[in-house]
Amino acid sequence: MSTNNGLNISIEIADIDCVVNAANEGLRMGSGVCGAIFKGAGPDKLTEACRKLHGCPTGSAVITPGFNLKAKYIIHAVGPVWSGSKEDQELLAGCYRESLERAKENDCHSIAFPLISAGIFGCPVDQAWEHALRGCREWIEQNPDYDIKIIFAVRRQEIKDKGEAILSSL
Repeated sequence: MSTNNGLNISIEIADIDCVVNAANEGLRMGSGVCGAIFKGAGPDKLTEACRKLHGCPTGSAVITPGFNLKAKYIIHAVGPVWSGSKEDQELLAGCYRESLERAKENDCHSIAFPLISAGIFGCPVDQAWEHALRGCREWIEQNPDYDIKIIFAVRRQEIKDKGEAILSSL
């Protein structure tokens, strides 16, 4: 676990109130993190809940129950398909801020993020970390009295190491 400058951000795996799904705008079951979350939650139940939400724009986030997951909620955050533009950078940081806002609205005090847009959406890992940590930091600075533990769940050691290096440089 890594923390820095008093920010309650860590990179680890733990039990949490809500898990973030790296979603697509249609909130349809996909592959990777999205597919795993749908399968774990119960694909039929989660598909029906997502259908009722009528999608989610890039850079935003919506929430559903966690169904069969240990987490109470699933926050579906839509990151950009990466082109490297300034707009993509803002949309990516924005989906982290929006996810934290959905967590706060639902009285969640722990949240687990994947590295949004770094998979099939094509964002380079170092840039994905920079915008993820920036979005979280901005939200924490705007909500200093809200206690929430932020966790990043990643599958490979080299991705974790890169995130910890960027976090320690903040």
